[in-house]
Amino acid sequence: MTLHPAENRGYRELYLTGRQAEKRLGRLAPAFDGTPAREPLDKAADSIARLLDELGPLTARHDLHGRVAAQGSGATLGTVRGAVLDRFLERNQALRLAVDDLEHVTTLLGYLASVSETRGDMKLPEFCRSWERRLRRQVNAVRKAAIELGGDPDGAVEPLDDSPAGRAAHRVGWSVGTVGEWTDRQLARRKRP
Repeated sequence: MTLHPAENRGYRELYLTGRQAEKRLGRLAPAFDGTPAREPLDKAADSIARLLDELGPLTARHDLHGRVAAQGSGATLGTVRGAVLDRFLERNQALRLAVDDLEHVTTLLGYLASVSETRGDMKLPEFCRSWERRLRRQVNAVRKAAIELGGDPDGAVEPLDDSPAGRAAHRVGWSVGTVGEWTDRQLARRKRP
C-alpha cells in the first residue's frame, strides 16, 4: 500500500524533528545534573532514539527512508540549536522549550496514526499510538521538572550554558530584554491619560 502524501511528509518530519529533539535533549541533560530534570531529559532522548530506530523498518516497507537526509538534518539542527541558540537561554527557558520539542513529536505521532488509519493500515497506526502514549509520559515528566524549577527562582534564571561564551550570550539576551522592557514602559506611560 502506498503512503498518502500527508503520511510521507509527516514521517519525514518525524524523522527530522525526532532526531533534532533527541540531540537537543541529550545536550540539555548535562546542564541539569543534580536536578530533577536530568533523568527525564535522558529518558526522553533515549526514547526518541529508540522510536526512530524502530520506525525505520516500518516506513522502509513503503520505500520511505529517513536515515541520511531527514535524520541528518535533524541532528544538525539539534546540534546548532544546542550549541548556538540555547546559549542565550536561562535554564528555565531551555527546559520549557524542551517540553515543546517533546510535545511536537508526540502530537505528530497522533496525527500520523490518524492519517495512516484512513488508508486502512494496521501497523503504522498501532506503532504511532504506542509511541504517542510512551512519549506522553516523557512530556509530563519533563513538564513537571520544568515547573519544579520554579521552586528555585535564582537557579531558574541562571544561564543554561555556564561557559564564558554562554554567559556572554546570556548577557546579550538579558540586555535586549531590558531594552524591550524599558521601551514598553515608556510607550505605556505616553498612552496614559
